[in-house]
Amino acid sequence: MTPITEELESPKNTMHSKHVPLLKDKKIAVFGVANKWSIAWAITQSLAAAGAQIALTYMDERTEEKVRALSGTLQDPLVLPCDVTQDDQVDTVFGKIKHEFGKLDGVIHAIAFAKKEELEGSFLKTSREGFRLALDISAYSLIALARGAAPLMEGTEGSIVTLSYIGGERVIPNYNVMGVAKSALETCVRYLAAELGEKKIRVNAISAGPVSTLAARGISGFQTLLKHAEIKAPLRRNIEASDVGDTALYLCSPLARGVTGEVLYVDAGYNIIGA
Repeated sequence: MTPITEELESPKNTMHSKHVPLLKDKKIAVFGVANKWSIAWAITQSLAAAGAQIALTYMDERTEEKVRALSGTLQDPLVLPCDVTQDDQVDTVFGKIKHEFGKLDGVIHAIAFAKKEELEGSFLKTSREGFRLALDISAYSLIALARGAAPLMEGTEGSIVTLSYIGGERVIPNYNVMGVAKSALETCVRYLAAELGEKKIRVNAISAGPVSTLAARGISGFQTLLKHAEIKAPLRRNIEASDVGDTALYLCSPLARGVTGEVLYVDAGYNIIGA
């Protein structure tokens, strides 16, 4: 893959312009890579192709092997454990990133979870524990990661990017408590953007259309949702994970230096359709 580049003008036009990778010398931590089909991995590939050095995290032994195998395709990656429901692990991971990288230019938050039984049938049957767990992992974790990352982003004009879905705004069958979590996540984006802006740290979300990942297939009726989106979206197609990856690259790059507190739709235009 050819690195995405930006053109830098030489002072006083004394030499020809040079092309350098858009994220050259940038350090970015990606939370949420589960396997090679995950959107987080597509984002990682886009960032790495643009010159970024990547830190990847894994939640447990079950995902460690897959993440380490994928990291072998990256240049000088950092691979660390982190369960975002444990504050001590969040503190530890950023401590290790500081030791190895010295700074941090970006964070990708691609973490969401709800119990399978909460993603089918009646929303009225949402359990108290299921609600708490979904909001903790899918929304509060963004606050926890932003708090840990902010000190490492001092002076870097850093970027924090998370992943949302239109189910946080509108009712999607069987999305249930995850829709509530995504709504909370998008509100967190706005509050974090307002507070971290004075530190020159930008916070944005990508509202992606349905992508056939292993996690998405856990939603009851997902294949029907996928077909519906393809038919109704203006571009008459479903998006690919790489579409999201390249949008994350934009948000982490200087090209998006004036963008914060936004939810960018990458859904082939589906969000504009009313009927």
